[in-house]
Amino acid sequence: MGFAVRLFLCLHVCSFFVDFTVANETKDEVKIEVIFKPENCAKKSKRGDLMNAHYDGFLAKNGSQFYCSRSEKDGHPKWFVLGVGQVMKGLDIGMDGMCPGEKRKLIIPPSLGYGQQGNEKVPPNSTLIFEIELYSVSRGPRSMEAFREMDLDKDRSLSKTEVKKSLMIEYEKGGTRRDDSFYDAIIADIFHKSDHNGDGMISAKEYNIYDHDEL
Repeated sequence: MGFAVRLFLCLHVCSFFVDFTVANETKDEVKIEVIFKPENCAKKSKRGDLMNAHYDGFLAKNGSQFYCSRSEKDGHPKWFVLGVGQVMKGLDIGMDGMCPGEKRKLIIPPSLGYGQQGNEKVPPNSTLIFEIELYSVSRGPRSMEAFREMDLDKDRSLSKTEVKKSLMIEYEKGGTRRDDSFYDAIIADIFHKSDHNGDGMISAKEYNIYDHDEL
């Protein structure tokens, strides 16, 4: 059902917001190569869906890597909403129609990437290559239905225990178990960024406000 995933966006979206040039009436296209696709693909990503993925970014001209989500910050898969400008235009286009578990290689032209300005790690007018592994797709953020589902004792606040139970359901529904240290690290980050008054609980108001980390 993806409730824990929606919580992640509302609480601590770890997405790479960038300044990018939006192509107007451009003929440039994102080239998509499907590296792996699960046989069972009941749900495909679409605009407005909440995505959880790992990705690596490379410069097409020399293959040098400029970004790796596995080594940046906490190393957790990144969360963002597809098609609303939280990631560069080329990624919004190239990740449309993906299945959970699918891997893709995207070749993104400058007009759909960092454009003429580039950034600290990417020269101007660079064609980019992204290798992406998608973990999950769920409905978009700020669902109070999701909050009520996680609020097991119905006190209009979320404890670490309640959040952990939701995370365990989401991460282990595929049959892979995680140890406590895995969940403890994620929960510590969530509460650090979202428990604004430091009372050890996430209120409905705190849940319904989300921030982002910049790349």
